[in-house]
Amino acid sequence: KLDIAFYDTKGSKTEAINAMKKLIEQDKVLAIEGPTFSGEMFAAGPIAQQSGVVAFGTGTTAPGITDIGDYIFRNAIPGKMAIPQTVKKAHDKLGFKTAAILYCNNNDQMVGEHQYYLDACQKLGLDVVADVTFADKDTDFSAQLTQIQAANPDVIAIAGLYQEGSLIVKKAREMGLNQPILAGNGFNSPEYIKQAGPAADGTLVATPWNPDRKSEKAQAFRKAFKEKYGHEPDQFAAQAYDAMYTIHAAVEQSGTTTDRKKFRDTLAKMKDFEGATGTFSFDEHRDPMMDLAVLEVKGGKWVPFA
Repeated sequence: KLDIAFYDTKGSKTEAINAMKKLIEQDKVLAIEGPTFSGEMFAAGPIAQQSGVVAFGTGTTAPGITDIGDYIFRNAIPGKMAIPQTVKKAHDKLGFKTAAILYCNNNDQMVGEHQYYLDACQKLGLDVVADVTFADKDTDFSAQLTQIQAANPDVIAIAGLYQEGSLIVKKAREMGLNQPILAGNGFNSPEYIKQAGPAADGTLVATPWNPDRKSEKAQAFRKAFKEKYGHEPDQFAAQAYDAMYTIHAAVEQSGTTTDRKKFRDTLAKMKDFEGATGTFSFDEHRDPMMDLAVLEVKGGKWVPFA
């Protein structure tokens, strides 16, 4: 049995710093699952590193997260894994030659995903015919989409969260932009489909969470989540679930609830951990190594892209 302390950072870097200090200095925790967002981890992760306390991210996909130090882990799928797989698998099937990129320029994670799109397009010899930005909380994307419409790309790649993403695709479809949408981690939620409606069809993402995965752990988690919350889990719920069980397994294997370094060393050596998202191990940078599925929204559901 583990004692658990909770702290809601509200997506704020300041709150993340305050939470990290409280959990380490007052609650004397063994390890921390979080913070959730990349910007929060960049702000608060150094505190965990300096204190010798593991901080385990489930949504921290930006480049450089684990460079903070050897006490920083993540089972979040970094853009460097997801974006190239999405672009390549889409290109292999669809054979497109041009792309437009629309990305959030005030979000660390999405700035990183933007670069991965550029790199993937360059590697495949694709022309990026439009490269435009927006910001978190924006609601009007007419100007950006007008620019993209004029460039007439074969596909549209978006680096953003589903809240803005759903508005973008709805407006794009209204304007007659019916190209496939390539997206990243921020779209991996049933809420994206709920908010975007039929406009979401044709969206592709690479994800570790497949609700139709034929494994006992995946389906047990899905069933329990739906019974408790009344809706389907998303990728981040599945990754948070797996993170807690990974931490628990490392506690059991290390045989300690107080020795932070012994716990860290045990966690770093974990191999072939099976969770709801599948089987993964940590590489030498404490990033996850695992196979990803590319899913497509079709008929209002995420289905395998084949």
